[in-house]
Parts: sequence; C-alpha cells; structure tokens
Amino acid sequence: MINRHSPGSTRRLALGADKGYDSTGYDSADFVAEFRRMVVTPHVAQKARHSAINGRTTQHLGHALSQRRRKSIEEPFGWAKTVGGMSQTVHRGLDRVCAQFTMTMAACNLARLPKLLAA
Repeated sequence: MINRHSPGSTRRLALGADKGYDSTGYDSADFVAEFRRMVVTPHVAQKARHSAINGRTTQHLGHALSQRRRKSIEEPFGWAKTVGGMSQTVHRGLDRVCAQFTMTMAACNLARLPKLLAA
C-alpha cells in the first residue's frame, strides 16, 4: 500500500511499526532511509541503543500519538497471550485456532467492557 503513494503528493504519510518485528527490525537504517526516500515518516518505536530514528522524528506530536495508539492496539494481543492461552495453542488446524482466537478476543472485550462503560 505504501508503494501506491506518489512522492509528489502534498499529503505526507506516516507508517507505524514495531522496533523488532524480524531479525533486521524496523528500527534499522535501511528501513528508515527507504521510507524517507518514499516521503513516508516512519513512526517506529526507538531501540534503546543504536536507533535509526532520530530526534527530528520523535519530537513531533504525531509520533507520540502514534506510539500511544500502537500500545492500545497491542494490549489485547498481549492479554490473549498471557491470560487467554494464545501463546501456545492446543488446537490443530486453522479453523480451530481461528475459533480459539475469536473466543479469546471476545473474552478480552468482555473483560475490558466495565472499564469502557465507566468512562
């Protein structure tokens, strides 16, 4: 989807990603340079050491908002792994694992519901 973005457009895009998704990680100089070349701002969590994300990117309000949004998106998946038993499934087959995941995320939503209703 990023490749469809034309570099000459006036609207600047931002891309959110984890800092260590794979062995190379999204917080690598190659990843950041490629997206800057494509006129896309990488909103990636910084590594503690040797980060490719500089202060120019992290000082903007959009980066902070993106990181907060990323955390709220990842929290249910963390809950599913720790509480919901999704870290290692006991089922075999895509249909059964999909059903377990659906039930686990429904339970996560039910657990979050009282807090959401109180707000």
